[in-house]
Amino acid sequence: MAFESLQRPSPRGAITAFLSIAALLTLAGCGASKDAKGGPDRGTPQVGYRVMQPTTAPIVAELPGRLSASRSAEVRPQITGIIQARLFTEGALVRAGQPLYRIDSRLYRASVAQAQANLASAQASASATAAKAARYKPLAEAGAVASQDYTDAEAFARQARAGVAQTQAALNTAQINLRFTTVPAPITGRIGRSLLTEGALATSGQGDPLAVISVLDPIYVDLQQSAADLLKLRAQLAQNGQTPASAVVWLLLDDGTRYPIAGTLAFAEATANPSSGTVTLRARFANPQGMLLPGMFVRARLEQGSQSGVFLVPQSALSRDPRGNAQVLLVGKDGKAEARPVTALRTEGSDWVVSAGLKAGDKVITQGLGKARAGRPVKAVPEGAPQKPASGKPKSG
Repeated sequence: MAFESLQRPSPRGAITAFLSIAALLTLAGCGASKDAKGGPDRGTPQVGYRVMQPTTAPIVAELPGRLSASRSAEVRPQITGIIQARLFTEGALVRAGQPLYRIDSRLYRASVAQAQANLASAQASASATAAKAARYKPLAEAGAVASQDYTDAEAFARQARAGVAQTQAALNTAQINLRFTTVPAPITGRIGRSLLTEGALATSGQGDPLAVISVLDPIYVDLQQSAADLLKLRAQLAQNGQTPASAVVWLLLDDGTRYPIAGTLAFAEATANPSSGTVTLRARFANPQGMLLPGMFVRARLEQGSQSGVFLVPQSALSRDPRGNAQVLLVGKDGKAEARPVTALRTEGSDWVVSAGLKAGDKVITQGLGKARAGRPVKAVPEGAPQKPASGKPKSG
């Protein structure tokens, strides 16, 4: 009996245990209710939006290119001789006509002197024959001498005059060759290194030039564009809303920086390269500081046209589904986020160029995208407004 009294609970203890269990179940139910709803209510997420307005975006092609001098001239000798002196500083700016090399001129001075002597002899002979023909003329008319003698004298006089002309031409040639002993700059530009030094033999038919002069301001960049892409561009320009643009070209250097001066398109080849299927485009750039050098490889952004009625959407605001289709989130009329498929085939700076799927006045969500879900309410504020974290009072269980 004593053992049974110890094992059997009293009525008051049973009631106390029952109330404790009920309280625990009630708290567990509240917790389960909150967990079922995703935790405490955190409020409607705040997002930033940008109001879409149609604009005009350039059609830009990025093409590889190589720089070349706008003018280039090889300095070559016109005569054969030993180089006695180099008269310029390598890498300096030279002017057209400026002396660059001096070649040994002794043989050519002697040739000039000989030609001058030959001319003097021819002139003396011409004077004598002319005087003889003049004396024979009245005598032949009077019958004092034979007419054939006068004819011969007149022919000798004409031959003498021709001999004077020949020796005069030889003298001119000798004088020109003497002037060629000083090699001048053919154009104004920056001269490179000298390929021959003092004491070297320069010949009129040598394969290598003495030096090369290049005009670097302005400078050209030759671009290669696929003929198929060019045809596609022309087809795009023929559509409504697209117009040709003034061909503005920007250069991207090897380190990724942009050359600060814009260039212009000079011309495009009329034919395509049959081996590569590309068309050569040439752009002209001002190069006052000499930053651009011939032979450098660059990339050029060429504005070949413009497209109107498009929308610029930040790249971070556009996403793609597993099939690669572009879409954005909009602020719907009911205050809920709305997914909208769009057409975006190219970028312009930090924005996507959207050509279909949007209309003027649409509010594209650009901030707080990680908190927004399609079909759920959002608190929309203009882009750039301070983003406040959502807050709410937890509901009682």
